[in-house]
Amino acid sequence: MHFTKKNSAEKRLEFVKNLQSKKLLRFPGAYNPLCAKLIAEIGFDGVYISGGVMSNDLGLPDIGLTTLDQVSYRANQISRVTDLPTIVDADTGFKDCKKTIITFEEKGLAGCHIEDQIAEKRCGHLDNKELISKDEMIKKIKESVNARKDKNFLIIVRTDANTVEGIEKTLERIKSYEDAGADMIFPEAMKDEKEFEKVRKISKGYLLANMTEFGKSKLLNWSQLENLGYNLVIYPVTTQRLAMQNVELGLKSIFKDGHQNNIIDKMQTRKRLYELVEYEKYNTPDKKITDFSTEGHE
Repeated sequence: MHFTKKNSAEKRLEFVKNLQSKKLLRFPGAYNPLCAKLIAEIGFDGVYISGGVMSNDLGLPDIGLTTLDQVSYRANQISRVTDLPTIVDADTGFKDCKKTIITFEEKGLAGCHIEDQIAEKRCGHLDNKELISKDEMIKKIKESVNARKDKNFLIIVRTDANTVEGIEKTLERIKSYEDAGADMIFPEAMKDEKEFEKVRKISKGYLLANMTEFGKSKLLNWSQLENLGYNLVIYPVTTQRLAMQNVELGLKSIFKDGHQNNIIDKMQTRKRLYELVEYEKYNTPDKKITDFSTEGHE
């Protein structure tokens, strides 16, 4: 049970309307449903689900090892806990773009992005990536567009061409991808404002900026990206990096000190956790087992 008010179609419609406002929408990455609830509570515009984060969560590198079943199951868990639109990384389409689009739409997502790398893909900010041809990608895009039932389910197309073929070839691909029906373009690994600007100048549609840490892109703030004309920004791995750094430091402290007293102040309290999972809303009158209040808990 989740105390949400909007169904998938309503989330998609609102997402498209918000994109039309030309305001920059901010979608932090959620590595689990609880994180998505926090993103919504703080007031962000949407939730992003990273394929790299999904791989990391399974203890795997981001090289195309996850399956459509794995990603769609987790994406559904994350997307259903808030009223925010959720978009997901579909890698290279899991070898069947039609099935991928149908699956994610049925699972309640607001959109997904498919990239133009070969199936044995790499993280977008690593070197030595390999691309499929422009014509092959156009075929994938058309297949994806034709597969959706809800016109508001966004077909986002990511191109990894910048670090492989250079910015000019990237711009050529973007024009072709938009002509093929892409609703939004995700130009991966843009180096700086100039490259982001070049993409905006030739693009006719919505644009997504990836502000991932430790990568090839300069980290721009929201006002810079909005002034550049971008419509959506993702922070894909940020929350997982924050969590894992603190988990690692905490575990090392316990291992060294033999107790957790020195790291209590680094932890989310029981009270805060119960607020976030909306514990009290599950109370049922006259049933002691569900009669709960966060008062009196730290």
